[in-house]
Amino acid sequence: MKVTVIGGGGRVGACAAFALQCGGVVSEIQLIDANQAMAEGEALDLLHGAAFTADQKIHAGNYAQAADSDIFLITAGSRRKPDESRLDLINRNVSIFMQIIADIKAAGMKQNAIIFVVSNPVDILTHLAARDSGLPWPQVIGLGTMLDTARFSSLIADEMDLATTQVKALLLGEHGDSMVPVWSSASVNGFPLSGLPKWSPAIQNKLFERTKGSGAEVIARKGGAGWAVAIAIRDVIHSIALDQKRLLPVSSLQQGAYGIRDICLSVPTVVGRGGAEEHVEIELWPKEKLGLQKSGKALKDTLSKVNA
Repeated sequence: MKVTVIGGGGRVGACAAFALQCGGVVSEIQLIDANQAMAEGEALDLLHGAAFTADQKIHAGNYAQAADSDIFLITAGSRRKPDESRLDLINRNVSIFMQIIADIKAAGMKQNAIIFVVSNPVDILTHLAARDSGLPWPQVIGLGTMLDTARFSSLIADEMDLATTQVKALLLGEHGDSMVPVWSSASVNGFPLSGLPKWSPAIQNKLFERTKGSGAEVIARKGGAGWAVAIAIRDVIHSIALDQKRLLPVSSLQQGAYGIRDICLSVPTVVGRGGAEEHVEIELWPKEKLGLQKSGKALKDTLSKVNA
C-alpha cells in the first residue's frame, strides 16, 4: 500500500512518516511539501534508517507521482498568528486545503483511493473534502478524536497508576471544545473505571479538562504535537491497509447515527480497506448523546461561517 504524506516536511507529517516506517505495514511512503527541500531532507533521513526498519520505498515527490497512492494523508496547514481569530485561521487553512484537494484531483487519483485528513480544523476540512473530492463519503476520513482518545486514556492511566494499554476511554464528537467524554464505557481491562477505589467525580472532571487542554499544553512546551498524533495516524492507516475492521473514533460524514447528519465528526466507526465502512450507534448515556448532538450543531455553525 502506498501512502502519500502531504505536508511531509512539517512536524506532524514527518512524525507520521516515521511511525509508518517503524510500523512496517505500508509498502511505499511518499512525502510532498510546499518546501520541496524539507520533503527531500525528511525522506532522505528516513531512507537512511530503512535497513534497520522495513523493506519500503521512501521518497519525496510531487502530485503526478502520487496519482497511484492508496491513501493521501493530509497534514499540511498554517499555525495561528498573533491576534488572529480562530475563524481567520480556519479560512486561511481552508484556502490551503482546497488547493490540495484540487491538486489531488488533477493528478488523477484512483477510484478506490482514500483521503485521510489530519490538518485542522479536522472536522470542517474533512467535510469539505467529502463535498469536493469526488470520492464516495466513506473514502474521506479525518483523524477526528483519535488523538484526543489516546491522550484521554493515557492521562487516566497515568493519574490512576494503571497499565496504559489496559485503559480504554473514548472521546467523541468534535476535535475541539465540544468533544464529548464517553464515561459510560470507560474501563480498565474490562472493568468500569467508576469501580476503582480512588475514582471520584473530581478526578473525572480534572482528567477530562486536562485532556481538552492537552494540545495547548504541548504547544506551550515544545511548539506543537508530533509523536502521539503520529501513533494515532499509524493506527488508522494500519486498520485500512490490513482491512482490520477496527472500531475507531474517526471523523466522517454523518448519515444519521445519534440523529446527526450532513456534518463530519467522530462516532464509533468501523475502519477497513473501504475507509469509514460503517457508523455503529452504540448505546450512550442520554447526556452523552445530547453532547454529541450539540457538538454536531456547533460544527454546523462554524461551517456556515467558512469561506469555501
